[in-house]
Amino acid sequence: MALRERESVAEDDLAPISALQHMLYCPRQCALIHIEQHWDENRFTAEGRILHERTDSGSRERRGSVRIERSVALRSLTLGVSGVADVVEIHDRVRPYPIEYKRGRPKAHRADEVQLCAQALCLEEMLGASVPVGALFYGRDRRRKEVRFDSELRTLTKRVAADVRRMLAASVTPPPEYEARKCNACSLKQGCQPQNPRRPQTVARWLLRAIDN
Repeated sequence: MALRERESVAEDDLAPISALQHMLYCPRQCALIHIEQHWDENRFTAEGRILHERTDSGSRERRGSVRIERSVALRSLTLGVSGVADVVEIHDRVRPYPIEYKRGRPKAHRADEVQLCAQALCLEEMLGASVPVGALFYGRDRRRKEVRFDSELRTLTKRVAADVRRMLAASVTPPPEYEARKCNACSLKQGCQPQNPRRPQTVARWLLRAIDN
């Protein structure tokens, strides 16, 4: 159930914006990263780190009438999320245009778009300005894919944000469900073991079973 427009979330209960992308791609991936604090360093993460080296600098610049801000801190108490935007361009001195950098190519699913839309909703709440459009920059193609934040995408983003906060509050990791296309492209495949459904679902459950033995 999505948050009603006037509801707000306490600071301590805000979910990471990046968790929305993880959740829509795979709820188990989201839980492994944000509940169990599991992270595998591999080719996928290395490529992403290299791509973000400049955006993580926090530097500013101006290109004509466009001001470019990097590593912009974001928060929305209505959506219940916080995080950092890779880049926010300010067009015509007033119009924010968020840009999220991603390795690889544009994807068939909408996980990246939801993450970007969450950034736009944060900017709207923080700045009181309309953010109708932004862009995803893919490292493999070296070009932007423009994303329009229509009502359908905004509704999906709010639903996913609520789902993430519920899962984090419950602190339960979903069991693995193997899907070759997604699992083979996932940076957590080795730690997740998606083809081994008997793997303990959470660290806490594993500890309880170990104590009982």
